[in-house]
Amino acid sequence: MGKNKLKKFAEMETLPCVHQYPFADLKATGTCPLRGRWNEDVFHNPAPITLELGCGKGEYAVGMGRTYPHRNFIGIDIKGARMWTGARQVCDEGLSNVAFLRTSIHLLPHFFAPGEVSEIWITFPDPQMKKVNKRLTGTHFLEIYRQVLAPGGIIHLKTDSPFLYAYTTGMISHNSLPLIAATDDLYHSPPAPQVPPIPTYYEQQWLSRGIPSKYISWHLPPEATLSEPDLDIEPDTYRSFGRGTLQGS
Repeated sequence: MGKNKLKKFAEMETLPCVHQYPFADLKATGTCPLRGRWNEDVFHNPAPITLELGCGKGEYAVGMGRTYPHRNFIGIDIKGARMWTGARQVCDEGLSNVAFLRTSIHLLPHFFAPGEVSEIWITFPDPQMKKVNKRLTGTHFLEIYRQVLAPGGIIHLKTDSPFLYAYTTGMISHNSLPLIAATDDLYHSPPAPQVPPIPTYYEQQWLSRGIPSKYISWHLPPEATLSEPDLDIEPDTYRSFGRGTLQGS
């Protein structure tokens, strides 16, 4: 491991906006002390909580914290070296409504009580075209999300992937989940007020290569019975090429 990563990991231990709970402790107790107490113990206000899953450098969590000062945001990722960038920005700017949690998405119910989360953002995840149980909009993860989402909670997806957009659209339709908004070309559609103007690093990369951003949001009722749709979706061919080369270019 490089010295820079080691330095970042060491600094992460000292940043007050970063929360890291060793898996051994979680296994021993079954829950995190912050579960059900994020508003009281971390944000010190009763504002709604939004999660950014797979937050990477935390661009969305930080951007939303700046844009919506009366809401609370938590960026979640398993890779601390990436998260350091956003955490450092939060501390430097004094953003009291943004925090970071280093953990696996599978463990969300150990960190959040039922109904503690108002919204979930999933920004440019790996579409996992071959592994349905790893898709962050698949029924496996939806079952996890609704253990922490409040009634009427919202899930947002931004993606460059036609495959993941088609899959998610089909999954929502198949399970009769209440759709809020959907577009396969976000920046050439009527403005969506629920989408903050926060292009991430990877989004800018795809846009510069002519691949439009897609957006879809929906409610996840607690009583809905979820099952996987039977879909035949064409894979994303451009992912077989180097990041600087697109099929047909």
